[in-house]
Amino acid sequence: MPFTPFHMGPGILVKAVLQGSFSLMVFGWAQIVMDIQPLFVLVTGDGHLHGFSHTYVGATLLAVFSALSGKYLSEIGLKISGIAKKGRSITIRWWVSFLSAFIGTYSHVVLDSIMHGDVEPFYPFSQVNGLLGLISVPQLHQLCLYSALVGAIIFYSVQYVRRKT
Repeated sequence: MPFTPFHMGPGILVKAVLQGSFSLMVFGWAQIVMDIQPLFVLVTGDGHLHGFSHTYVGATLLAVFSALSGKYLSEIGLKISGIAKKGRSITIRWWVSFLSAFIGTYSHVVLDSIMHGDVEPFYPFSQVNGLLGLISVPQLHQLCLYSALVGAIIFYSVQYVRRKT
């Protein structure tokens, strides 16, 4: 199913480890961008469900798009949401935007390669998906959920310690 929240679990863990050197909003935007093509296929019934967007070549192109557009969208979203304090803005550095987008698109390909038989991550060079069935789908979902929980605990623990010192 497109736009699955499970993909955010590993992103939350990466955010906890990298803190300000990673944008969870750009990462999330990259997840959405990755699943536009499968959504189109589901709506129209035309095309390969996990086609070019779910290859590393496609993910590279979508990461560049996600980084370029996601930086500005995320900064606007942070301001509108009130996370950026009134009268101040949060600027996402370009390298953070690109790192976050590439981690987002590549992790998306990895996770979907494990659970979807139609993903060909190395296309057009190979049609082999060596990750398919590496772990079961329920185990993959648990891994994503647990990474979100561990990431949240780490993130808020670091924030707590920073406030106390």
